[in-house]
Amino acid sequence: MRRTVPAWLLAFCLTLLPLCAAGEAAPAPDHLTVGNATALSGNFTTRAFGSNTSDLDVSALVNGYNLVAWNEAEGAFRMDESAVSGLNVSQDEAGDRVYQIALVPGNTWSDGTPITAEDYAFSILFSASPAVAALGGDTANYLWIEGMEAYRAGETDTVTGLRVLSDDMLRVTVSAAWLPFFYELGYLSCFPLPIEAVAPGCEVQDVGQGAFIEGAMTPELLRETLLDEETGYLSHPSVVSGPYRLLSFDRESAVAEFEINDLYRGDRLGRKPSIRFLTLRPAGGTAAVDDLRAGNLDLINKAVNLEEIQQGIGLVTEGLAAMTTYARTGESFLSFNCEKPEVASVAVRQALSCCLDKAETVRRYTGGYGLRVDGYYGIGQWMVQILTGAAGAPVSEPADGSAAALRAYEEELAAWEELSLDAIPAWELDVPWAIALLEEDGWVLNSAGEPYDAARDAFRCKREGAELLSLNLTLALPEETGMGEILRETFLPYLREAGIRVTLSPLPWRTLLRQYYRQEPRQAQMMLLASNFETVFDPRLTVNPADAESGMANYTAVRDGELYRLAEDLSKTEPGDLLGYVRKWLAFQQRYQQVVPAIGLYSNAYFDFYTPRLQNYQVDANITWSEAILSATLE
Repeated sequence: MRRTVPAWLLAFCLTLLPLCAAGEAAPAPDHLTVGNATALSGNFTTRAFGSNTSDLDVSALVNGYNLVAWNEAEGAFRMDESAVSGLNVSQDEAGDRVYQIALVPGNTWSDGTPITAEDYAFSILFSASPAVAALGGDTANYLWIEGMEAYRAGETDTVTGLRVLSDDMLRVTVSAAWLPFFYELGYLSCFPLPIEAVAPGCEVQDVGQGAFIEGAMTPELLRETLLDEETGYLSHPSVVSGPYRLLSFDRESAVAEFEINDLYRGDRLGRKPSIRFLTLRPAGGTAAVDDLRAGNLDLINKAVNLEEIQQGIGLVTEGLAAMTTYARTGESFLSFNCEKPEVASVAVRQALSCCLDKAETVRRYTGGYGLRVDGYYGIGQWMVQILTGAAGAPVSEPADGSAAALRAYEEELAAWEELSLDAIPAWELDVPWAIALLEEDGWVLNSAGEPYDAARDAFRCKREGAELLSLNLTLALPEETGMGEILRETFLPYLREAGIRVTLSPLPWRTLLRQYYRQEPRQAQMMLLASNFETVFDPRLTVNPADAESGMANYTAVRDGELYRLAEDLSKTEPGDLLGYVRKWLAFQQRYQQVVPAIGLYSNAYFDFYTPRLQNYQVDANITWSEAILSATLE
């Protein structure tokens, strides 16, 4: 039944129009402005050249139809029904695992062209390409696919374990050397890349021996099509597969604008966005809360600043904002650049760890909203949730109730209860112990090569061959962080007491990341960073000694065979063996703390504050704002 507006109500509304025009405009119901303290660096469509948390959020907006998806309820990967219509798994005579993947027909790019098996094959070939490596990109990807090692090394242009059988059929062979793997289906994680946009003039071919790129995908071509700062696909993707398409990205202001991709067919749950336009811009601290109050921001994502959190909670108390909090899957840490001779020694890194008042550092920076980290983990990771009691042990009560089943249940439960984060050693503030470590390691000279005197000399030195090394170190950190002032009081004084001088060197966030990823020369021996862990926790490449020289994945350049062995043992846990995995995870963390490639600082709770107009916004540790926005609405 059609409803008519009474004349008196219409007249009253008309009287309000001049008032509305004179005041602030009403919020647009089809536009959401998101603020995040981490500025975009522009690495949106591949992680080969590094990324930060905001870049990954954009990646989730513009990249869709991944072959696999993480299922939190099952604690495992599964094929993503938005991209995959069928899967056949077999094993060949060599023990390799063979996956034949049928794609969902009808998925298209944002320009209407079909997404095919060639686009997925190109994504895999591109990510390990020698042409990408020549530009400084990380190509340590898909090494588990049969024949990928030779392709990455430039010994062949064909990957035998990657087959394009038809426009909607792929075959991927995972080498037996990389099996078992706890997150096995995660090996198939891949979203498509448009070959026409990234490598025009090229195409993917398969004549029966494996997939290869036909055409000249040279470093010179990719420098233009991928890395150009104004038009390159890395930062300005022209056609996309995800729920949103990029309208603009301004590198200087780090502001990105998005519009719904109307040709996106939905994720595996059928979710499609309803908010037409998005803006993502840098915003942090109390200024972000002021912007939220004034209506200049609609969503503050991942707030960690203590003052910002407290003022945001104040807005919620006033009824002017809503709030969601969730455990972070990452950590803040002091990373060592172990290729630098001053910190190549484990003893030096241990001594530096003994000079940090970590408890006070974490208390001052996070208040009650963060926990100290002693290792390489974040409090939102599933294994940490279990070990801290935030999640229950994954043990189901026996269905039959027999004595044997009940006994097995109680034994498994007891085995879980024996495990704890307390098994990981923690470095506490202990300057005398730091001094003992340094002296035992030979740091007993001053800059003149004479015996070190704490009352006279600024820092310790050590003779190594003809070279005199000095503990006159540099710590690179983001320009905008407030952590620097805290470290001046909780770290630097104790370092001076031990005979170590550290100079803080603030850098733009983008420069800091490029140096961390070893895309630019790095001068500092230490770097203050923060990072979130991927769902697949596979630290093999991160600590691989063979990659310490190039640093394509081993960014700390740590060289420790035992740490790498433990990482391999962890990853090769049989799928489904959660108890075995967590036991090995603890062993890896224990060794990590002994070797100290980095000093873990804290992992915190994230706070998202947003306008009450934003409804059904369900964000958590495993779903970012850019994924949660698919089911959200804006009143």
